[in-house]
Amino acid sequence: MAGLEIGQESKPRFEFRSFGQSFAAQGERMARLSVPIPEKVWERHSDEIYIMSRTNDQNNTKIRDGKMDVKTYVQTVDGLEQWDPKLKAEFPVSKEQLENEIFPAFMVDMPSLDQSEYSFDEFIALIDAHPDLQAVKIHKQRFGYMVNDTLCEVANVLVNGAKIQSINSESTELDDIKKTMADVGLEGVENINYLQAIKRVIGMSSKSLAN
Repeated sequence: MAGLEIGQESKPRFEFRSFGQSFAAQGERMARLSVPIPEKVWERHSDEIYIMSRTNDQNNTKIRDGKMDVKTYVQTVDGLEQWDPKLKAEFPVSKEQLENEIFPAFMVDMPSLDQSEYSFDEFIALIDAHPDLQAVKIHKQRFGYMVNDTLCEVANVLVNGAKIQSINSESTELDDIKKTMADVGLEGVENINYLQAIKRVIGMSSKSLAN
């Protein structure tokens, strides 16, 4: 395949990702196997807010740098998930966008909306007031790599201050991800996406992380 570039927009990619207490051995192999990558993605930090819904595992909604990003689950093939960007929105968001796109993505009852638009703080207040929704603060420290033409990372993630670690490989090519998983020692590790991991940490799910 033509080599992916980190940060490049492409057709919906497949992804393996997992979360646990530590992936030190796999992360070390990933770093050693990586080809050189741009210095700007050696290490990145971001503060984000994920909107978790008790009734939704299909749409991944996060807010970063004052912008809302929604990705929707497409399919799982050979245990690898495919997600597609669905929506990008900036605050303030309109009542129409909340009614037609954002709250339907949460798959919850629509709250009463009596304003024509909502600022970030007003939107978060709507989330906090909804019994099936929860805003979760996420901090990410991400270390980027590229192995077998797949975009990879090891990330230290704080979920409302609780520290866990994530590791992933993503590409449009399934076989490249599978080879990377084998090469770094991730075969047999549970594929856990951000929605599932955050729910497990905050208690919306009773499942454990991968380790």
